[in-house]
Amino acid sequence: MTGLLLISFASTRQGVQVTSIRESAGNNGSVCLSESVGAHILYVVAVAAFAAALPPEAYVSVGSGVIGAIGILAMWRYGWGLLHFIRALIFRKLIFPSQRKASDEAIRLDPPNAFLLVTTFRIDSAVTTRVYRAAFEAALAAPGKATVVASIVEAGDQRLIKSLFQAICGQQDKVDLVVVRIAGTGKRDALAYGFRAVARRAPAADDVVAVIDGDSIVPRDLVQKCAGFFRLDPEVGALTTDELSEVRGSRIFQEWYALRFAQRHTLMSSVGLSERVLTLTGRMSMFRANIVCDPEFIRQVELDYVDHWRLGRFKFLTGDDKSSWFWLLRNGYKMLYVPDIVVLTVEDPPSENFVSAAAMLMVRWFGNMLRTNARALALGPRKIGLFTWWSILDQRLSMWTSLVGFFVALLAGFFISGYALLLYALWILTTRYILTLSLLASRQRVSVFYPFLLYFNQIFGSLIKVHVTFRLDRQKWTRQKTTTAIGAKRPLIASNLMSAYMHSVALIAFVSVLAWSMNVLPTPNSMFFLP
Repeated sequence: MTGLLLISFASTRQGVQVTSIRESAGNNGSVCLSESVGAHILYVVAVAAFAAALPPEAYVSVGSGVIGAIGILAMWRYGWGLLHFIRALIFRKLIFPSQRKASDEAIRLDPPNAFLLVTTFRIDSAVTTRVYRAAFEAALAAPGKATVVASIVEAGDQRLIKSLFQAICGQQDKVDLVVVRIAGTGKRDALAYGFRAVARRAPAADDVVAVIDGDSIVPRDLVQKCAGFFRLDPEVGALTTDELSEVRGSRIFQEWYALRFAQRHTLMSSVGLSERVLTLTGRMSMFRANIVCDPEFIRQVELDYVDHWRLGRFKFLTGDDKSSWFWLLRNGYKMLYVPDIVVLTVEDPPSENFVSAAAMLMVRWFGNMLRTNARALALGPRKIGLFTWWSILDQRLSMWTSLVGFFVALLAGFFISGYALLLYALWILTTRYILTLSLLASRQRVSVFYPFLLYFNQIFGSLIKVHVTFRLDRQKWTRQKTTTAIGAKRPLIASNLMSAYMHSVALIAFVSVLAWSMNVLPTPNSMFFLP
């Protein structure tokens, strides 16, 4: 799939159009073996053979205590997933088409000016060339005037970007280039300096600013297809779009990223129905210009922090997209999802080892989410909407509920019957394959590796979330290789020991409650407390 995306991009100088990407990834290209019909038939036959091979006593070996421990919870979790799936279909098939038509009409009648802010740091020149070529072509195709703001660190990038501008834009007065050079102090500073550069241009309130990461290749019609939504509704503060990935790594990374973006498309479509997405991805999000120029907004992105009851006050190193998202959420703006525009992201896994790379990325992703989660919940359902509020709450609950089946199966396999582990494996192989097939609503093809990667994301991801929950102050960029500094007011050893202690107590309590609910751990009575 990745190779086909590359062919699609190289075949045209008109950027990465949504149709060309999806067609080249689908009907016009060869099918990967793991995505073929034969592979799926083989998977189903193998699972059926596994189920038939289990002896009859295996299916009755697990008692009612085990079933009761996970039955109601499983109904809730799968029901919640089904709700997201249905909402996503309603949004994409019923609601969004009329929004698209109205947006296209609005942009035709009154086109705004656009700013494309691109932040670049430690990205190889080949990718930088593709990113800025796409940005310049999107600026040229914008219905109004456009300005590309390049927030960079290295002088080499400056020379490359200026030469691309001359080659693509030439001598014309529709597109301007502004270069902002900063020290390599992080993406937050790069964004803040870029926002101030936009503000100095005094944009109109309804002008738009696309914030683009240095490894994101935008489609040529980005402004044409997105800016109209801001004209339709003054309460719309920002929007984000669908993403596909070009992964420069082994096949397992390619499958993993493809799965992640397919799931993202479903979830974003679901929350898009409520007009408040759960994140404004740093890869590409578009903002109303007067928001980007607001000093309070710039300050929030540049210097964000949280006051924690145990860890004290600590600054956010990563998660600038969560800072901007929270500012808009707190100030009552709508944040939309545009599912028919696709941004291509170039992904470089931080390690060649899959588990190691996944751990590093999950620590950053989930840390960003959890550091903002509590203050978003504090806004309350009346301010941000019940579904949005519950979705944010579910981010905290799901890290624990996703581990219930895993630990129940371990306890049952150890204390009740070894068949419990085989039944659990059969359950995972079946249910995760059904979830995989549901992704066909988001992508043209799915891989037989997805069930295994879904389970890996569930268990390994939940364990990472729990780990990060007790260490919110620990942050690290995967590209910049920088971490948070620990001040003298909070000694590192004491902080780590307390975090490890609370983490251990929480896990022990969690497993103990599960064991008690399965009747594996007896209920304490008064005889245990008699002298």
